[in-house]
Amino acid sequence: MSEHQFVPQVEIFDTTLRDGAQGEGITFSVQDKIAVARALDELGVAWIEAGNPGSNPKDMEFFKLARDLGLQTAKLCAFGATRKKGVSPQEDMNVRSLLQAETEAVVLFGKSWDLHATEVLKVSLDENLAMIRETIAFFKDAGKMVLYDAEHFFDGWKANPDYAMSTLQTALEAGADRIVLCDTNGGTFPDTIQECVKLTISLAARSAAPALKALLRGKESEDEVLNAAGRLVGIHVHDDAGMASANSVMAVKAGARHVQGTLVGFGERCGNAALAAIVPSLELKLNLRCLPEGRLERISELTRRVAEIANVAVPDGMPYVGSHAFAHKAGMHADGILKIRRSFEHVDPAKVGNDRRFLMSEVGGRSAIAERAKKIDPSITKEHPVTAAVAARLKAMEAEGWQFEGADASFELLVRRELGKYKPLFSIERYRVVSEHPAQDGTTCSNAWVKVKVDGSTEIAAAEGDGPVNALDGALRRALERFYPELGRVRLSDYKVRVINGNDATAAKVRVLIESTDGESAWTTVGVSTDIIDASRAALVDSIEYKLIHDIERRFKAYL
Repeated sequence: MSEHQFVPQVEIFDTTLRDGAQGEGITFSVQDKIAVARALDELGVAWIEAGNPGSNPKDMEFFKLARDLGLQTAKLCAFGATRKKGVSPQEDMNVRSLLQAETEAVVLFGKSWDLHATEVLKVSLDENLAMIRETIAFFKDAGKMVLYDAEHFFDGWKANPDYAMSTLQTALEAGADRIVLCDTNGGTFPDTIQECVKLTISLAARSAAPALKALLRGKESEDEVLNAAGRLVGIHVHDDAGMASANSVMAVKAGARHVQGTLVGFGERCGNAALAAIVPSLELKLNLRCLPEGRLERISELTRRVAEIANVAVPDGMPYVGSHAFAHKAGMHADGILKIRRSFEHVDPAKVGNDRRFLMSEVGGRSAIAERAKKIDPSITKEHPVTAAVAARLKAMEAEGWQFEGADASFELLVRRELGKYKPLFSIERYRVVSEHPAQDGTTCSNAWVKVKVDGSTEIAAAEGDGPVNALDGALRRALERFYPELGRVRLSDYKVRVINGNDATAAKVRVLIESTDGESAWTTVGVSTDIIDASRAALVDSIEYKLIHDIERRFKAYL
């Protein structure tokens, strides 16, 4: 079976490029949208809602370029509203613009809450039904698949259940292929989600909907009818009450077979349902296939890629794919999980492409140290002398203010040094950082100069930055790119400074944590000093060396 023929048990519909773009601080260029679409297709989602071609020229440009994308699994949807008051769909330019997108399917949103019909759109309840009916019929006549988003459905159902259900009935009879219940305000509880989904499936099963007839094709048993009706019903929730994932899963348990959300979870206000947290639960907990074979193992990688394109970080505590998802600190937990994995992990991290992490601290214990060291040397055990040496070194450094539980990359380099498997790939001969304030334009400007040596060759480079660390980072990578061009893909994604002992005032030591990324993976390093620039330099050097060592080992394995 080819990927285009893959039929998921639960359809995954990603709206990162439309709903996600409404999140605060999220902006996509046309090329960004192309890159996100490719990443989502690699993941294997069924649908990508790519924007509203009638709302801005950028979305229309995307749809033109997207015709040559050659997506293997996902299909694109254009998004828009039902017709305006007092005009036919043929006369509504925004409706007609959806045809210009030339997508196989369109997503239409209409009003299910009587308040929105009468007070926002200023139309009668009957006119609102006509707007739904006529717009869906227009696109069905044009040969399009139609996904109908019942906006504000749950609030509408609470206020006027009969009318809310009549909007769904109208959409089904007009030919909608999917009816999606939207918790637009994000405040609905799981029990209400479950009740409404069951009612909607029952409604769809009793209807004469063309989409239901097409799915049944002679099947007549009650279970077959309900299962087919469930394939017509979808869920789209927001996270304003912190229940988006639970509500999405509850909808599926109630029979819905279409789930909408954004991969990373960003979106308007508190965000949309995070598909990276929902899909693994559906596949691993409910045994419902959502993605083609082998794609779930890439969900952590591709979630990071989409976040990188959006210039945000994947939340550390995000279920399944976050850096904390399989992180263990207490020595007792580490020892337990090494004996019986399921004692402290609900799923195998490898199934979602994530890694188990043992956080290195004075409470971590030798079992955790040995497990981390095995990634470098498989012969290391809890009783190995190196394990004891690392444990002693770790405690001594933490007493001086170092902390490795959030700096896995620096800890790995520490282990490599103790194992004798570390060779510096470069050295900084000299560096200088100067800050000017105010600069001519009134901003703060910093300049850095650095001289590095690699295998006997030296290189000098300078850079300007928004601050001293930014300038030093730029100068250091610029000097090293002659020897290591892959550093051109690396950038700092986070920078944190902590004062270790505030009683020493300005003479206190500081701990600097730097998170770096190459767009595919992220790693964190640490530096400690009474000089914030020197602490930053130590963390920067570890960050670059960690990246280079892993690239060298990856190339060596590929060669073998």
